[in-house]
Amino acid sequence: MDATESPITATAPKQLFESSGVKALLDQLDAELVGLAPVKGRIRDIAALLLIDRLRQAEGLQSQPPSLHMCFTGNPGTGKTTVAMRMAEVLKQLGYVRKGHLVAVTRDDLVGQFIGHTAPKTKEVIKKAMGGVLFIDEAYYLYRPENERDYGQESIEILLQVMENQRDDLVVILAGYKDRMDTFFGSNPGMASRIAHHIDFPDYSEAELMQIAQLMLGRLNYSFDEAATASFARYVSLRRRQPHFANARSIRNALDRIRLRHATRLFDSERVLTRDELCMLEAQDILASRVFNPPAGAAQPEGAQA
Repeated sequence: MDATESPITATAPKQLFESSGVKALLDQLDAELVGLAPVKGRIRDIAALLLIDRLRQAEGLQSQPPSLHMCFTGNPGTGKTTVAMRMAEVLKQLGYVRKGHLVAVTRDDLVGQFIGHTAPKTKEVIKKAMGGVLFIDEAYYLYRPENERDYGQESIEILLQVMENQRDDLVVILAGYKDRMDTFFGSNPGMASRIAHHIDFPDYSEAELMQIAQLMLGRLNYSFDEAATASFARYVSLRRRQPHFANARSIRNALDRIRLRHATRLFDSERVLTRDELCMLEAQDILASRVFNPPAGAAQPEGAQA
């Protein structure tokens, strides 16, 4: 190594990627979340940008911290919050933020109901999030132009100022349905101009939802027998076409109900249960769902349909 070279500049980008710990975090994200290849690719691109920026700084090249405020769009249960958590850890690992924690909020956490309440609430949330990532779910609810007495605009103005002036110590991620976020940005050009990365989270396919279910069950030491696997595949196909389907969230709710039926089925047993019986879910635990026999004429709520 040349005497003028720093350890960073003498390191190949791929080695720096691995030694920084970022590769391990992205591998963990890949293991945690099924599918979402475009999302994972964009996160990797952002990590690459920050790593190369570190190399440029070490070489004395002109460098400016990139704006990393983001917008995550997609339907419920597509992994937006999980990706935001991992993004916070990646940013911490690369030295972009100090703490690497995630503060997840909604409108109610930021906007007050009376004059003078909004600014303190918003500033308190920002204070908690400094050094990490502030994740605002359903961010379009901050803006309610139909109500002239609404205080959401005050919260937006405070956020805009912080996003511009303290972007080296706070990353803001806005999340929600794509069409509503597009409308929100159209009504708030200042916010739109501060969002550098727009990442869309696609719905999961039936095959991906089955894989998600298997991962969830495996973590809890449960499994489907052959007939149950086929029955749950039918369940997923039917449930995806019903109202209020929330991707992985609905799968988790369904599995909770299936485990409940499994437990009820075993509860009255008068013999000692085997390990396999405690772990194995059967078709009957799934086929009792209202998805297969819905009440005539009415859409069922999320919980009831599981």
